[in-house]
Amino acid sequence: MTVKIIELIGTSKKSWEDAVQEAITKTSSKIHNIKGAHVVSFKAKVDNNKISEYKANIKIAFLVD
Repeated sequence: MTVKIIELIGTSKKSWEDAVQEAITKTSSKIHNIKGAHVVSFKAKVDNNKISEYKANIKIAFLVD
């Protein structure tokens, strides 16, 4: 078995959890056999003293066929 890990940044207007899910959902349309995700960091864009965009830097592990 061989596992590959890639690093991605997911974004969302709703939450950090949604940003992680967006990254996984978009990646799963091109990459299959995703087995895990590791959140490296969270960041946020702030406009007018409010969070306007949530960002999650994640690593996704998947099996290589």
